[in-house]
Parts: sequence; structure tokens; C-alpha cells
Amino acid sequence: MWGFFVLVGHLALHRHKQGAGKQGQVLHRSKRGWVWNQFFVIEEYTGPDPVLVGRLHSDVDSGDGNIKYILSGEGAGTIFVIDDKTGNIHATKTLDREEQAQYTLTAQAVARDTNKPLEPPSEFIVKVQDINDNPPEFLHGPYYARVPEMSNVGTSVMQVTATDADDPTYGNSARLVYSILQGQPYFSVEPQTGIIRTALPNMDREARQEYDVVIQAKDMGGHMGGLSGTTEVKITLTDVNDNPPKFPQSVYPMSVSEDKVPGEEVGRLKAKDPDLGDNGLVNYRLIDGDGLGMFELSTDSETREAVIKLKKMVDFETKKTYTLKVEGSNTYVDPQFLAWGPYKDEATIKISVEDADEPPVFVAPSYTFEVEENAPEGTLVGRVHAKDTDVANNPVRYMIPRYTDVEQFFSINSEDGMITTTRPLDRETQAWHNISVSATEIGHHQDTKVRVNIKVKDVNDNAPEFATNNEVLMCETSVCACACLCRNIQPSYVIETVSAVDKDEMAHRQHFTFSLAPEVAHNHNFSLKDNRDSTASVYVLRKGFSRLTQDVYYLPIEINDNGFPAMSSTNTLTIRVCSCDSKDTILSCNVEPYVLPAGLSTGALIAILACIVILLAIVVLFVALRRQKKEPLIVFEEEDIRENIITYDDEGGGEEDTEAFDIATLQNPDGANGFLPRKDIKPELQYPIRPGIGRPAANSVDVDDFIKTRIAEADSDPTAPPYDSIQIYGYEGRGSLAGSLSSLESVTTESDLDYDYLQSWGPRFKKLADLYGTKDCSINDADDGEDS
Repeated sequence: MWGFFVLVGHLALHRHKQGAGKQGQVLHRSKRGWVWNQFFVIEEYTGPDPVLVGRLHSDVDSGDGNIKYILSGEGAGTIFVIDDKTGNIHATKTLDREEQAQYTLTAQAVARDTNKPLEPPSEFIVKVQDINDNPPEFLHGPYYARVPEMSNVGTSVMQVTATDADDPTYGNSARLVYSILQGQPYFSVEPQTGIIRTALPNMDREARQEYDVVIQAKDMGGHMGGLSGTTEVKITLTDVNDNPPKFPQSVYPMSVSEDKVPGEEVGRLKAKDPDLGDNGLVNYRLIDGDGLGMFELSTDSETREAVIKLKKMVDFETKKTYTLKVEGSNTYVDPQFLAWGPYKDEATIKISVEDADEPPVFVAPSYTFEVEENAPEGTLVGRVHAKDTDVANNPVRYMIPRYTDVEQFFSINSEDGMITTTRPLDRETQAWHNISVSATEIGHHQDTKVRVNIKVKDVNDNAPEFATNNEVLMCETSVCACACLCRNIQPSYVIETVSAVDKDEMAHRQHFTFSLAPEVAHNHNFSLKDNRDSTASVYVLRKGFSRLTQDVYYLPIEINDNGFPAMSSTNTLTIRVCSCDSKDTILSCNVEPYVLPAGLSTGALIAILACIVILLAIVVLFVALRRQKKEPLIVFEEEDIRENIITYDDEGGGEEDTEAFDIATLQNPDGANGFLPRKDIKPELQYPIRPGIGRPAANSVDVDDFIKTRIAEADSDPTAPPYDSIQIYGYEGRGSLAGSLSSLESVTTESDLDYDYLQSWGPRFKKLADLYGTKDCSINDADDGEDS
């Protein structure tokens, strides 16, 4: 049966006449008279014809077809269509309330020919009526939950919730009921809330840890025809300490060899506890047994095992078995399950000692012997003894490892362990010898070593000697006791107290005695007094010690150690006379300072040395400046280089030398650049060359005339240098009447040459004649000639 509502509207026009006297008539339109009832459309309708939703009708509609109905709003024209003549509304598509629960539409009546509104538009609602077409859903499944083991019945595990997309306000389509499909009898669920609870007591995690539970939610209040949905819940039981530790065995046999060293592992055992984490931790301890002093127990942090270790070495020959009792207990105990205890267990360990081939054992842990120094080779020092503790009791052989007696002072009899010396020993060189002796069983490689300490006994074989420096510094009029402070000297005054040392050991009540050597026993300068306490005092017998008379005195002193046998030696005490100032402070003990003036202080010496250093620096600077090459005093033009270079390490070539000299320049002296200026002076006036002096013609080749002309010009020119200018020539030339002036090729000495012939060469060689012509010219005259 299709159920729908018909919407009928009536629209009435009322005319109202006003009273008499009114002009015309006023028409009043009454309010719209639509009769609205809510429209309903059932969802999921799948019939062949469109569903009639309802009908619109206006009072102004007379049925002649002049009114047209218009529908607008949500779904108008697509989902909902209207017959514009009759106003019938149909739904053309299947509706789903879960997608959209209602639609808002607008209806209007207009004139068909003019589309002029006859009624104002008005809204109405079309609701989609729900049907039970959506099953419940668990949106957050699957679920995971944890609950402690051994929980009480009814302990809440978790709550699951399902949702239903149907309308909860219409019927029972969204009314859900929960039930458990899988997981019984361990768990239950509340039908209305979905809370899962434990249903069995004492659920043990060690028996079963995980449970898979299936929960169902059904709508329609769980009645027949309702839709349902399911979800899975994985529930895990968490651990509690509800199990005590338990040793798998009551007795654990173990064994250890007697050659094991302390700290080595003997065996392991472990108590099992099925609990997890801290609940399963087990502590172990030894609580009883005759092996408590020989063994110890520790816990392996990784495997949680009890480790039995050797505490002391065991001996098979002494005791062959040991018994230990070990306890394992939980570290943490849950008070809730304390009554289930005790949470500990005990086990017995039986340890048997195994026989091993042990090395020999010395009867003493160490040995100490004594031997006199200087004892002859082969002297018996002592004897060591070791024995084999094994049942076989094999013979033992002895030896001294060379690394303990590098210089091989001792030897040992390999059979009986007798130690003897190989040479005389010196206590003063080495008072103790610490060696080792090794004992080995015959036929075995194991050995045992023992320390042997040998003390060298002292024999009085060293003479005594001075304990400190055997030199005394004494002022000429005073004596210095500590090399810096001095006191005025008087006869019988103690200038020094001497003592002695002896490399040998001093016996009880043994002391040194001092005396002057016989050769100086009656000297008149110093005397000696034995103080009978292993010291002696040196006295001065007179005054007036002078360095000029004697600066050093030697006083031989005999020292006796009164030992057995007695040893004595003569030691010389040096007494040096020194120079002192007025405050008795030593200035010097050497002779050299006497050449200095009296009273010359250290400051004066430093001042004199400083002056000497300054003078030396000045002299060195002066010599360095004199050695520098002097700069030429004449400025030469670049174009006159060949003519004006001055040197003194070659000779001219004479008139025929034309290679090293520009002959064109000589032939044309007018082309020169005038006079040569001095570098050392600045001429006040410039004097031109005198034209009156004759010059050779330009084409003349007479060099002698050219030279004469230039000499005359130089002599008459006041700005010319006051010295001659020596020219350079490449070779000596040939046919010169004067010959060579060079002494390089001379094979005779200066004393063999006769230069008197230079006097006849004319005034130009007068200077050479003065230098070399006279034999008795002094060196100073020659130096003066060179300087000029």
C-alpha cells in the first residue's frame, strides 16, 4: 500500500465593500490558504512506476488549465517532477535515507499564458522514510586487549562499540544488541554496552597466553530479521609472579682438576621460572656445604645462570670431594600471590677433585741466605728443597734461570739444590742478590720457581775517607768557613771540622780516629784534634798568612776506622789563602787579581770592559769604511766612455796602439764635450779653452803633438783636475823608443834594477825618477808620492 499525503491548498479572494461615501471599491487579498502536510517517501523503492509523493492545488485553480504549477529546490526536475496542470509530484529515482534524509522544495502557481505568479512561492519538505537496510559496523576493529593472568571473574577487559547508519528515531532499525560468538567460556560481553569481561577464574598465562574473541552486534533489538555485524578481539594475558623458581635437578655433580687456579669456572646450574621479565628473575646463593671456603658463586647477567667458580686451589691428595647447597629465589614477589609461595628452591652440588700432574712444591715459600763478601769461588750459600706431591713422587731437578742471575754469580747442584758462589762477591757493589730457582720433575715439563734472597755480609775491606770537600778557604788575615763569610783569625782557632765516611758497615761503638801524618806532625802552621765522635778539628797555630808568601797549604790527615781488620788512609786537606775585602768577604783565591789597582770594585771592572768593547767597535768600523772602494771624482759622459775610463791594472801601448783608442777622436779633439767637470768641487767660473794655444790640424796624425796640446790646455785650465789622467791602451805596440814600463815581466828583484836613467827622460818622467831613481828613499816618501 503506497502511503502518501496529498497537499491541498486553497486560495480565496475576498472582496470587501466599504461603507457609503467611499469612492470606488478596495479589493483585499487574503493570506494564502495552502494546507501543508509533511510529505514522506519510502527509501529504496524499486517499483516500475514513479512514486506519487503528493499533489499541489491552489484555490484559484478552476480546472480550466490556465494555472501552471512550478517546482524548484533540492532534486527538482531530477528526483522530483511535477505535473504543471494537476500539481501531482512524483519521485523518479530510488532514494536512500543514509545519503540524504530530507529534501526542501519550493512550490508556486503562475498564469500559464503570462507566467505571472498567482500565489507567492512556498517551501515544503519531503522526508525519506527509513527502512532497515544498513547492518551494524565496528569502525575500529579489530581490537587488541590485555588483561593480567589469574584475574577474578568479571574483570573488565575492554569495551567495543558498533554503529548503525539507519535512523535511530524511527523504529528499531538502529537498536543494537551485543553477543559473543567465539571466546566462551573464557570471556563474556554485556548485551547493551559491549563491555568484555573475564568469565573464568585463574586463567594461567603459562598455560595459554592469547585468546581470539568474536563479538556480534545485531540491530532490531536482536530480534528475528535484524541485520548484524562482527569484529575480532585478540586478548593477551599479561604475566604476574605466580610461579616460584624450580631447579630441574635436586643434585648436580661437578668436577674440578687440582691444577685449576682460583677464578676458573667449575660448573653452572639454573633454576627455571616460567614467569617473564622481573617476575622470572632468580637470585642464587650458597647456603651450606663443606666447600664454602673453596668455591664461590656468581650470576651470569645474560643467561641468568648460577656460575660456580674456584675460590682457592684444591688438592687431590688432601680432599677429594666437596658438597655445596645452593638456593634460588625470586627477586620480586607479588603480595597478591604471596600465599602461593615459597618463591624459592634448593639444590645440592657435589664437586669431585680430579688428580693432576702437579709441578714440584718447595718446602718453603722463599729462601734467604747469607754469604761473606770476598769469599772464594765455590763457597756454599745454602740449599733449597722441593718435592713431588703426586702419588708417583718423581725425582726433582734444580736450575737457576739465567735472567735472574745475569752475571752468573751463583750455581746450583741440579740434584740436591746446593747453591754455591762462582766468584768473590763485593758487598759495596751489590749488597743483595735476588735470584730464582726452578724445580722440575724428571720426564715432565711443569716447573715451580721460588725466590732466593742472598745477602752479602760485610767485611772491613775499605779504608775511610773525607766525607765532604777537602778544601778550606782562608783569608790572608782571616779564615772563611763557608766560602763567603769570614772571621778574624787567632792562634789555636778552629778553621775546619772534618768527618769521614766508610763504604763498609760500621759496627756497634765503632768510630773513626784522626791524626796528622808523621811528616807534618810537627808543622808550625796547623794542628789537629780528634774529637772522639768520628770528627776532628783543624786549628791554626799562628797569624799572618800571606798569599805572597804561600797561597796553598797541604795538610795530610790519617783516618783509621778501628775495624777488624783495621783500615786506614791518608787524606790531604787543602788550605787555600784568599784575598778578602774589609768585610772579610772573599774576592779571589787566584794570583791574577793582584795586577789590578787596590780597591777596584766590580763596577769599575765592568766600566773598563765596556770602554774596551766600544773602542774595538770603533776601530772595526773605521777599517771597514777604509776598505770600501772610493767613488770616482770625475763625471764622465756616456759618449766618452772609451776615452775617460780610468784603471790601474794595465799598461798603455804607445804611439802605435790604435785598437783600444778611437783615433778619430784624437784626430778631431774639437768634437769632444769640452772640459771634464769635477765631482768633488763645483767650479765658480767656466773658463773656455784658450784659443791662442795651437792645435794640430784635423787631418794630422801626429799623436805627440796632440798630447802636448792637451797637456798645455790642462795646465792653463784652473777647473781641470789636479792630477793626471791615465789612459788605457789595448796592447803595448811596436817600435817604441821608451820601451815598456811594466814590471810584470821583470825577472829581477827591485834591488837589482837601476832607475837612474829615468833622470834623462825629461820633465814628464821626473816623478818616476824621484820614486825609483834614488835608492835611499824612505817608505814614507814613497807613500807621499802616491798620495800626491
